Amino acid sequence: MGPSVESIPLARLLLIFIPVLVVVLIQWRWSLSAGTTIYAVIRMLSQLLVIGYVLVFLFRSDSPLVVSAVLLIMVTVASWIALRPLGDQRPRLYWVSVAAITVGSLPILILATQVVININPWYEPRYLIPLAGMILANTMNSVSIAAERYHAELGTGHEFVQARQHAFQAAMNPLINSLLAVGLVSLPGMMTGQVLSGVSPLIAARYQILVMCMLFGASGIGTAFFLYWVQRFALLLPRPVD
Repeated sequence: MGPSVESIPLARLLLIFIPVLVVVLIQWRWSLSAGTTIYAVIRMLSQLLVIGYVLVFLFRSDSPLVVSAVLLIMVTVASWIALRPLGDQRPRLYWVSVAAITVGSLPILILATQVVININPWYEPRYLIPLAGMILANTMNSVSIAAERYHAELGTGHEFVQARQHAFQAAMNPLINSLLAVGLVSLPGMMTGQVLSGVSPLIAARYQILVMCMLFGASGIGTAFFLYWVQRFALLLPRPVD
């Protein structure tokens, strides 16, 4: 069975936006922020269209400098987006976010690509960029959840240890749920893509195990460092109590 994936015609692809439109209409009827959702969908479309062309260029390139520059951009953007729930406190916490996401993600990316998969050359973009994207996106989300929860816990008068416990657990709950559900409730995107392209399900399962461990480890370590450094340097101000 040769690896192949059926191309989706644009006319049929448009049909998948019907449920998105339904959700937007629900938000509008319930006086919620439908504008944010519309903006997010438009941004998703534009980003994916652009990244498609960028990945074609990256996959054809043979420059470690180009790949390294892309990874640097991914880290800097992820670190800023992670702090979105904190509003005007973002600039003060930005470098903590960069450091935490880097410490949590980079060693695990190196372990996965250079030791477990053993890619050659080390900067092979077909492996490095997608795996880095998975790790950084999940670490970003975990740091974001932890930052918001820690901020809220401090605002209610909790001490650091208790606030840290609640924040860390809140950040890890989605990942723990994913570990419990994978293979039973969900068939993750990477494994699904490999199976659809003709890869043996047994091989796809090994790669998915790699991915799940990468995401869990990077998110947990990055979140722990973020909470530690924020407390260590007293950078996050409590949310005022109304």
